[in-house]
Amino acid sequence: QVHLVESGGGLVQAGGSLRLSCAASGSIGSINVMGWYRQALGKERELVASVSSGAITRYADSVKGRFTISRDNTKNTVSLQMNSLKPEDTAVYFCNAVVEYVWHWGQGTQVTVSS
Repeated sequence: QVHLVESGGGLVQAGGSLRLSCAASGSIGSINVMGWYRQALGKERELVASVSSGAITRYADSVKGRFTISRDNTKNTVSLQMNSLKPEDTAVYFCNAVVEYVWHWGQGTQVTVSS
């Protein structure tokens, strides 16, 4: 069982930046994909960014060029650097890890962007 803990959420002004971090317990080498999803009020959970064990990255079109995902296998962490934040980025952000087709989730961290 993989346990994920997020940190770094908060309240920022539009145009500001935040860095989210997620720490994973267990063998990081067994995790195929790590990423970040978000769920805004009244909306479905959506992929924000992901990175595979082979360092292949994917980004939602809405965050491309503003967000950067990174993974450190040695430290068992994945981070999301969020720049030029917009009010529509407001959501609960969840860390995700996929291990042999089993999806694991963190508890979520709130990101609020004021206009």
